[in-house]
Amino acid sequence: MRQALPIIFISGHDDIPSSVLAMRAGADDFLTKPVATDVLLGAGERAILRDRQGGAERAHLDVLHARVSALTPSQRQVFDLLARGKLNKQIGLHLGTAERTIKWHRHNLMRKLQIQSLAELVSIAERLGLVSGHDRDELE
Repeated sequence: MRQALPIIFISGHDDIPSSVLAMRAGADDFLTKPVATDVLLGAGERAILRDRQGGAERAHLDVLHARVSALTPSQRQVFDLLARGKLNKQIGLHLGTAERTIKWHRHNLMRKLQIQSLAELVSIAERLGLVSGHDRDELE
């Protein structure tokens, strides 16, 4: 899904409420008339650069989301609990299964996610908004 194009808001009114409203609505920049050509071109270049950088980040997040979505329900449960700081043994007790089974799920989900460490798993969960710092602090 394509995000909105960058917006440069140009107004004849140079007041703070208008600029705040424009920025909250998604404007990349707020310029006041009359606008010098070099100022307008500079604002356009900055907006295009931010859009390209944001597009690359969105594409990377889409890949991560697709990988997490490909996890089996059991792998997803283990993923969620690992991201919240649970140990294999705690996850096994919580899910009513052997620690060995949890290790097997963990190995397979990390392979599917193409990651090597628990730190990468937590980073993915945070970047996708699946866990917050507060969630990790809530150990039973």
